[in-house]
Amino acid sequence: MEKREPVLSMRDLAVSFQASFGKIRAVRGVNMDVYPGETVAIVGESGSGKSVSVKTIMGITAPNAVIESGTIKFRFKENGKEQVVDLLKLSKKEMQHRIKGKRIAMVFQDPMTSLDPTMTIGRQLTEGMRYHLHLSQADADKRAEELLEMVGIESPKERMKNYPHQLSGGMRQRVVIAIALSCNPDLLICDEPTTALDVTIQAKIIELIRKVQRERGISVIYITHDLGVVAKVADYVNVMYAGKIVEKGKINEIFYDPRHPYTWGLLSAMPDLDTDDDRLYTIPGSPPNLLREKTGDAFAPRNQYALEIDDKLEPPMFRITDTHYAATWLLDPRAPKVEMPEELRVRIERMKKEAEEYED
Repeated sequence: MEKREPVLSMRDLAVSFQASFGKIRAVRGVNMDVYPGETVAIVGESGSGKSVSVKTIMGITAPNAVIESGTIKFRFKENGKEQVVDLLKLSKKEMQHRIKGKRIAMVFQDPMTSLDPTMTIGRQLTEGMRYHLHLSQADADKRAEELLEMVGIESPKERMKNYPHQLSGGMRQRVVIAIALSCNPDLLICDEPTTALDVTIQAKIIELIRKVQRERGISVIYITHDLGVVAKVADYVNVMYAGKIVEKGKINEIFYDPRHPYTWGLLSAMPDLDTDDDRLYTIPGSPPNLLREKTGDAFAPRNQYALEIDDKLEPPMFRITDTHYAATWLLDPRAPKVEMPEELRVRIERMKKEAEEYED
């Protein structure tokens, strides 16, 4: 069997922000691989470093951002030859010309920030295709109509003449997805693409992204704080906390056999109709202040299972299986045996059962 190579391989990425009151270490040594045709989800609370990590892939960094360390290797075909480039080493011009929009495309949280209010939908759709694919206006228009139809927009010819404010939020997000797909990228990054939409539209957008991925075999990085969305889209999950990945594994490993207390907290906080408890679980405390760095494990102050060593040393990534790792001292052979909370165990059993019934 030939060895599969990742489309994108991030190693030891560290990004900080220089502020007047000090240095904020937003991303602290992130490692991540994305394989062809796979969906990798990055989950975590606001401020955990999810968006900063992926925007760095796109070369979208704030003026006060400093990339402290790391490589982001991207593998693609150019003129029939396989290329591997470190995205952090490319100039802005090279990123613009070779990568952005053409090979890696991004769908943002709010479609209104991605669309130009002064340009028609048709012009915004065809611009990238004319620049990257060197299409004539007529060919670009034809392809734009096909893309709009593909993302479920009716009367595409008419819609091409519209301006963004004339469309609903769900339709605008579909247009943004059509623009992202217009140059056949190898990698699609979705940064909370359904947050601003209502639940029915949300489900349709998620299904649309999955459909496109199946048809085109592209790789997807999906950022969200919603584990319900992750369950629908991901093959592989990275759980982030305080700028680090604290647990990663295949979707079933994270949902059915979570090992990090933070992942336990996230799963327990998912709304559940079958619970007897009338209160929603919340993780105690609040996310850490990244200005004042804590010695040891950043999650320790919120972790009811914290050990003494958690205040002294940061835990390494412990291997659970070949695909499943978690950074918690509870996995050290010398640590006391701690089981996940009973309510969560019961909930996971129920989730497994539902999944089996659904498959039948």
